[in-house]
Parts: sequence; structure tokens; C-alpha cells
Amino acid sequence: MDAIIATERPASVRTQRRSAPGSEDRGRLTLRVALLEDDQDQANLFLEWLRNAGHSCEHFKSGKQFVRSIKHDSYDALILDWMIPDMDGYEVLGWVRENFEWPIPILFVTARDKEDDIVRALEQGADDYIVKPAKQRELLARIAAVARRVATVDEAQALIEFAPFQIDLNNHEIRKDGQRIEVTQKEYELVVFLFRNIGRVLSRAHILESVWGRNPDINTRTVDTHVSRIRTKLALSAEMGWKLSSIYQHGYRLERLTSS
Repeated sequence: MDAIIATERPASVRTQRRSAPGSEDRGRLTLRVALLEDDQDQANLFLEWLRNAGHSCEHFKSGKQFVRSIKHDSYDALILDWMIPDMDGYEVLGWVRENFEWPIPILFVTARDKEDDIVRALEQGADDYIVKPAKQRELLARIAAVARRVATVDEAQALIEFAPFQIDLNNHEIRKDGQRIEVTQKEYELVVFLFRNIGRVLSRAHILESVWGRNPDINTRTVDTHVSRIRTKLALSAEMGWKLSSIYQHGYRLERLTSS
């Protein structure tokens, strides 16, 4: 299989759409999760738990289908069963750790309860391990905990600062060198999302879901148009120490080219 585009550690894992990314939502972690589980009844239960907790979740029954998806889409965390017919969860774990620079959080949920299996999965790169039958509150707590380990921006903070930009989450303002930049509400939400995920390759579908929600009337060209606008308005250029680039067959990545 081809290697996925490697990404850097993200600035945040907060992704799901909300009314506005301001003070009323800070501190609430919401995730875009990919679930590998071949038992449909078990998958339906996990999907219900995750979605009721505010997360979004895509379900895959096949390991190969799962890998194909994460090569071209982006997620904040992965939940893996071990015993999958075509490409088991352990093989998927190894593939992810070999092909991703960003340490995407991975939680195993499986019936395999031997100590050797648990140790083997953790040594291969799993972040946590739950033996079935899983309990709802424990699953939700553990997936949130492993996601927080890779977050580098405090969800409760009121100001995001990456020179020369300041994003005021209380007043929904973007400033550059202290000067306010006029943006629409959707442009503002897109800027917040990108700056909370600096260095990550984000799929168009991930961006659409996070900023516009699951709206069938919105297509990926909307993402392209808004990205072009904020690239211009914020002057995200190499001369300014920033790069907002299009990743072929995937989406976009915001990178900071200098440490200033």
C-alpha cells in the first residue's frame, strides 16, 4: 500500500461543528473518530455512544477499507478491534504507526484479554486498551484522554496566539500585528479550525463537517473558496512565515515556516 502523507503534531483535536467556536464551547472536546469493528451490533452500540457524546464517527468493517479511508481522509482518533477477517487490528495499528508522523490516538477495544496481547498492542503503538465488553463511560473517558495527550492548545483558553496573529475566542476576532482582520463568520470558524490543527493534513470532508456540519447542500468547492479567501485576507505566505497549501487528493495543511 502507498504511504499516507505524513503530518506534524496538531495544535488541537477539537473538530466537530458548533454554533460558534467561542467561550461557550471551550473545554468541550469533540472528535472525529474512525471505528474498525466487524460486529455490526457492537459497532451500532459504539456509534450511539460516541454520537450521543457529541463526537462524529465513521464505521468500517474491513481493515483494508479502513486503511483506504484514512489514507485520504483525516480523523482525530481511531478505535480498533483486533479480530477483523481481512487485515486485523494489529496489522492496521502497525500500518498507521509506520505511515503517520502525527501520533494519532489509537484505542483498542477487543475481546482478546491475555496480558501478552495487551503488551504487544501497547508496544506496537496503541495508546490504550479496553477488553470487551466495553462500558460506555469508560470508553468515552479513555478516547477523550488519549486525544488530549496529543493536543498542544488548551481547549479552555480564550486567546490563540501564533505571531503575528491573535485569535480572540471571546469576541470572535482575528488580529494581525494588533490590527483586526475583517472576516465572515464562516471564515472565522475556518481560521480557528486551521490554527487549532497547525501542521496536520486535513481532508476537505473533515473541514466541511467541522465548520459547516453535515449539510448535503454544501460541497467541497465551498472549502476551496473559503481557503482562498482567508489565505488572501491573512496574507498566509512564505514571506510572512506561513504556508496554507493544498494537498493533492486530500485537503489542506496550514504550516508555520518560522518560529517567530
